[in-house]
Amino acid sequence: MSETNPILANVRQALSTVIDPEIRRPITDLDMVDELAIDEAGVVQVTVLLTVAGCPLRNTIEEDVTAAVNKVPGVTGLKLEIGAMSAEQRAALTSKLRGGAPQPVIPFAQPGSLTRVIAVASGKGGVGKSSMTVNLALDLAKQGFSVGLLDADIYGHSIPDLLGIPEDARPTMVDSMIMPVPVEYVSADGKKAALKVISMGMLKESKDQVIAWRGPILDRALTQLLAEVFWGDLDFFLIDLPPGTGDVAMSIGQKLPGSDMIVVTTPQPSVAWVAERAGTMGSMLHQNVIGVIENMSWLETACPHCGETHRVELFGTGGGQQTADALTDRLAHDVPLLTQIPMDFALGAGAEINAPVVIAQPDSPAAVAISSVAGHLVQTKPSVAGKPLSLITH
Repeated sequence: MSETNPILANVRQALSTVIDPEIRRPITDLDMVDELAIDEAGVVQVTVLLTVAGCPLRNTIEEDVTAAVNKVPGVTGLKLEIGAMSAEQRAALTSKLRGGAPQPVIPFAQPGSLTRVIAVASGKGGVGKSSMTVNLALDLAKQGFSVGLLDADIYGHSIPDLLGIPEDARPTMVDSMIMPVPVEYVSADGKKAALKVISMGMLKESKDQVIAWRGPILDRALTQLLAEVFWGDLDFFLIDLPPGTGDVAMSIGQKLPGSDMIVVTTPQPSVAWVAERAGTMGSMLHQNVIGVIENMSWLETACPHCGETHRVELFGTGGGQQTADALTDRLAHDVPLLTQIPMDFALGAGAEINAPVVIAQPDSPAAVAISSVAGHLVQTKPSVAGKPLSLITH
């Protein structure tokens, strides 16, 4: 076998196009290509080292390597061997991914971070906060942005179900580093949406396992999910907060000062009142409340008498604007009502049957309203208020 054949340079270039599906970087950059040679007949022999022996996406890597190498002119065959990294190699990879930092740090809290962090909050459960988070993340991903999604609702984690992630899906561990679970969709309008997702639901031994943690343990778990997960370079990092103003919401605010917050409510005044408290607490923790989403605003239905379509406001009116006005007054800066989302089967039960509404029905009124919020996020710049600054002293 030759390691100097000029075809090998083209093979190495082809391998650099193979992206690890979990880490989202070329396998050549991750030192996963261990041996590479070619014989006189043009048969390439390559050994690829997986981060762990039981890597759940082994078949994807095998298929991508095979396809890339076989496209190289002059290659007549491929002998592909799949191995696993040693403990020393995994430690070296972990150090490389952390940029040489000896201890885990929360990358989004570091001075100079370019990732826009957006926490999605609500005053109470049942208002569609998680559905809003999932659809906003997917719409941003459809626009070509790199998006991470953290399900921080420790007790009521619903993100895996909303994204159709299998019950047995588990993050891969590379040494002490956790790889987020990749999720990919192709929407009905032909746009690809890829997310990096972590939820406490993925870390439990079984779906019916109950998590009964109190403050200090919750805080450590959140630190792990933020600092020991390899999120990579993200444009947007969305966090699905638990409803209310409890320990988790407080910890997120303390760990990510300067992050943005969107408050989700419904039209009822009673729900709007508790939604105000969620936004107020976020502001107290130096989060920037950037707007309000009113969900379940109305139901469009055909009238059996006149045949025309009418809006039926099942939960009353005005809650979203009430929340926005109250937060604007309390926080002394403009907190707009970003949109009103109509009730839609595709946004509720239909999402768990098919896909989230911005994927399954991107032209529906609900999807269009959500997309308008994503567009607002893209067009506006994050505030620097409360963020750590990188200051040089002499």
